[in-house]
Amino acid sequence: MTQTTDHTPHTARQDGQTDPFPVRGMDAVVFAVGNAKQAAHYYSTAFGMRLVAYSGPETGSRETASYVLTNGSARFVFTSVIRPASTWGHFLTQHVAEHGDGVIDLAIEVPDARAAYAYAVEHGARPVAEPYELKDEHGTAVLAAIATYGETRHTLVERTGYDGPYLPGFVSAEPIVDPPAHRTFQAIDHCVGNVELGRMDEWVGFYNKVMGFTNMKEFVGDDIATEYSALMSKVVADGTLKVKFPINEPAIAKKKSQIDEYLEFYGGAGVQHIALNTGDIVETVRTMRAAGVRFLDTPDSYYDTLGEWVGDTRVPVDTLRELKILADRDEDGYLLQIFTKPVQDRPTVFFEIIERHGSMGFGKGNFKALFEAIEREQDRRGNL
Repeated sequence: MTQTTDHTPHTARQDGQTDPFPVRGMDAVVFAVGNAKQAAHYYSTAFGMRLVAYSGPETGSRETASYVLTNGSARFVFTSVIRPASTWGHFLTQHVAEHGDGVIDLAIEVPDARAAYAYAVEHGARPVAEPYELKDEHGTAVLAAIATYGETRHTLVERTGYDGPYLPGFVSAEPIVDPPAHRTFQAIDHCVGNVELGRMDEWVGFYNKVMGFTNMKEFVGDDIATEYSALMSKVVADGTLKVKFPINEPAIAKKKSQIDEYLEFYGGAGVQHIALNTGDIVETVRTMRAAGVRFLDTPDSYYDTLGEWVGDTRVPVDTLRELKILADRDEDGYLLQIFTKPVQDRPTVFFEIIERHGSMGFGKGNFKALFEAIEREQDRRGNL
């Protein structure tokens, strides 16, 4: 196999005004689920998020119920269909039936939704929804949507004229439970997509052309493989690095990779995991684990030599070992990270908790340990 390359782009722009497709950041990760009320309860209790807005029959929504949860700038929206599909058809019903609970929309906040949509469609994006306005007593929001891999979409959200709890049609809602004293995370760091074999470069090119994103990192070769399975990954990002999308595809290997398993159980390409940025990964892991979140295990042997190549970190190696937190260092600094097990019955969507100290990497030094941990779980499921 070829050696892994890991490089930063020469064209990354730090001034959003120079971008052909300027963005303000991630607006929301929108999940299609079978029961949004129960999903909202799980993410409130297990992830420490706060319910802030709601839309449903009481607000005039006759087809769906949606719950909006936040933690810092991170926003999740859980939507389910509330009428039987036989009498009130809805594309979300089909989506949940085929894919299970999963991410249907990676919504991006933009300064001008009409301009962003026009640029994207002009450069080859498949339109999902032309620009339209939503209004209520809090003002006006402008939205549009384009398609990306699988059945995932990007809704482009312009909020400059709106100051409500989420979007017009939603009302403020009280928290389901009191959030923990320690904020578990405060922002979405990156969102990872899995695509079919041979299509990674196609979708990287899509983001380059359609949204003006640049190539931030690339991982191919021995460092992203184990004895049994392999994958390839490239990371695209907007010019200010506020929005980062790693794109994975499977690679030929002896056994089924984590990407193959995802594609089989999700029924095609989609969002594999969402990385959440925290300022204190130790307290976050303790809090979430106590609330029932299950994380991937890491053998003690990983920590025996960790200090030799990672060096000093804010968290002592003994604590990292206790909590099974991974560490990695690059030329810019270091990071600490840990991954949950899948959060639904299908082995599809999971989460990453990441604490950064200078490093803008993705834990390349941990790939082998991470993939071996995932393989152990695949083997338990009979899917390796």
